Amino acid sequence: MTPEIRQKLKNLLVQHESYRQFPYSDTTGHLTIGIGRNLTDRGVSTTEAFALLDEDIVYFTSKLNHYLPFFADLSENRQIALVDMCFNLGVQGFLAFEEMIAALKAGDYEKAADEMLNSKWSEQVGERATCLAAIIRTGNI
Repeated sequence: MTPEIRQKLKNLLVQHESYRQFPYSDTTGHLTIGIGRNLTDRGVSTTEAFALLDEDIVYFTSKLNHYLPFFADLSENRQIALVDMCFNLGVQGFLAFEEMIAALKAGDYEKAADEMLNSKWSEQVGERATCLAAIIRTGNI
C-alpha cells in the first residue's frame, strides 16, 4: 500500500471510528480505545505496550518535575523510584503523600521511606513498596 493510499484509509477510518482517549464498549460490547482498537480481541502488541510505557515515563517525570521543584536535584535512582510510585498511584494519589514529599524536600530519606511504608498503599502493593522505600532510603537500586 502506498503512503498516499494508507493516508486515505487512515482518514476514512478516523471519520468512521473517531478518536476515543478512554476505553469504551463498542456497539458489539468489545472494549475499544483510540481509533477503533478492539482491545477485547486484539489487545496491544509488545511494541505498542513499550511505546505506551515510554510515553508514560515522560508524562510522570514531567508531572513530578512540575509539582516537586526539587525533583531534578534528587539522585537518578530516587527519581526512578518516585516515577515508579507515581506510575502506580497516579499523580493525585502520589501527591497525597504530603509527609513523604516534605521529607524528600528536606533530604530526610529515612523519614520519606518510613512514610512510604506506613501507608495503605504499602499494604496494597507489598514488595513494590518495600523495594521503592529501600531505594529512597539508600539511593541504590
